[in-house]
Amino acid sequence: MLTEPMIIDGRSILPGQTRFIEIDVARLPSGTLIHMPIHVFRSENPGPCILFSGGLHGDEINGVEIVRRIIDSSWINNLKCGTVIALPIINVYGFNQFSRDVPDGKDVNRSFPGSPDGSLASIVANILTDKILPHVDFGIDFHTGGASRTNYPQTRFAPIDKRAAEIANDFAAPFTLHSGLISGSLRSTANDLDVPIVVFEGGESLRFDRFAIKEAVKGVKRVLIKQRMIDRKSPKPKEQLVLKNSTWVRADASGLFVPSRLSGKKVYEGQTIGKIDNPYNQFSQSVHSPKDGYIIGHNNMPLVHRGDALFHIAEL
Repeated sequence: MLTEPMIIDGRSILPGQTRFIEIDVARLPSGTLIHMPIHVFRSENPGPCILFSGGLHGDEINGVEIVRRIIDSSWINNLKCGTVIALPIINVYGFNQFSRDVPDGKDVNRSFPGSPDGSLASIVANILTDKILPHVDFGIDFHTGGASRTNYPQTRFAPIDKRAAEIANDFAAPFTLHSGLISGSLRSTANDLDVPIVVFEGGESLRFDRFAIKEAVKGVKRVLIKQRMIDRKSPKPKEQLVLKNSTWVRADASGLFVPSRLSGKKVYEGQTIGKIDNPYNQFSQSVHSPKDGYIIGHNNMPLVHRGDALFHIAEL
């Protein structure tokens, strides 16, 4: 039996313990102290330490709900081995303001590895880099589409990261995409620390997507079962497609956008997948798929400007 404690922000979590920790982040101008809430579940037996995180962008509430459901599950409280660190809301500031970013306008997911003396976004990033990632063997970070765009349930990982590829395969989302590392992101900093991070994308910001949430929770269970951390029947996955070379189809005119094909659907080169109508009925323009592939995301905004992203299409 393990006896070595895990130390997070000066708090000790022994094997077999479950703890709720609130890490001080900073104070609002009103003087209210903001915390980052963390749940830690430790088995008495050795095993991997997995990070499940949501709310890195404060308006992506599907990720928050996914991690909340993980915390609320019966199986997470009965780990056979290893440790789970669950962060439902990383960007508490953005969450409270229905905003992707922190109040100073900076994106936390472009502020890693961060600094304890930097901007607010940098402080939040630094807490993860210094206090959480050193304990983690691998992680899954839950996101959604943004700006009225929805993403069909999908995992993304850097193609150079073989361990992340294995995790994504075990998760078995309907779509799996190759996605390069972006400087300043959580994934990039974790990669520098030899911690593979897989990103799950599903649904739209500020809107619950029950299908995406359920697919994510099923994927988490499949990963934990594969790691022998829980003893459950593995949820049967849908057909898993590995996609690449994603392309955004953009509007050639401004007007009223009506999609005729939605995320998750297969499309063919030249196929009509939507239209843009002039509000005064002066013209109607069809939107065509530039290639064979699958729609992995689409725009839900009924009013679009020329150049706006409409459909995100990827190839097998």
